[in-house]
Amino acid sequence: MRSFLETPQPAKALALLFHGWSGTGKNFVARMIADHLYRDGLKSECVKVFISLFHFPHPKYVDLYQGQLKKQIRETVQLCKQSLFIFDEAEKLHSGLLDAIKPCVDPHTSISEVDYRRSIFLFLSNIGGNTLNQVALDFWRAGRTREEITMESLERHLRMELREATDSGFAHSHLLQENLIDFFVPFLPLEYHHVKLCVRDAFLARSLPYTEDMLEEVVRMMVFIPKEEKLFSAQGCKSVSHRINYFLP
Repeated sequence: MRSFLETPQPAKALALLFHGWSGTGKNFVARMIADHLYRDGLKSECVKVFISLFHFPHPKYVDLYQGQLKKQIRETVQLCKQSLFIFDEAEKLHSGLLDAIKPCVDPHTSISEVDYRRSIFLFLSNIGGNTLNQVALDFWRAGRTREEITMESLERHLRMELREATDSGFAHSHLLQENLIDFFVPFLPLEYHHVKLCVRDAFLARSLPYTEDMLEEVVRMMVFIPKEEKLFSAQGCKSVSHRINYFLP
């Protein structure tokens, strides 16, 4: 990301695909990027967030959505050369919508006098979550740490799972088939100590006092899998902020 931002004239827009189970931090990191780039973060006029089933709910209107999406992207880039586009639940996007984005991510100088090469496209997807969980579990069973997992060992599996996801628009999109995604970013499943940190941060974010016992109690409310090892949080940190409500006076 830093390298892209520091390059005066990038060859193409930056396209990142965030993989992982729900609650593992994909939206959190997307928000961090927005906060780093813009004073108003996600509220900046330079940022557009699209949630697949909310913004594009009906497959029969794909042609209409394509036109609307192209227009929003074009107008945002005309307003802000360094624009950020976030597509949540990207695996649920129709392939036609992904193909509408393709020209903006291709290495073109400009399209209709609009230069997209300084833009950033983030695609957040649950696809790959099962692969990441299995790899992390295999490492744990082998007595190895998750820090030893390399991107090289994951990317091949992630690409394979994407292509095999026949019900996902991504599997059929030119974005994937023409290798226009620059980096596949894995979000590994969260373990007990990760969730405990989430709980602590949730208390701090609301300026609530807490004790070590309270942190432990909230974490114990969460469901951990697999059934035997109980190693990974099934929901990541997604429901943590709601669970601390039990401790409010």
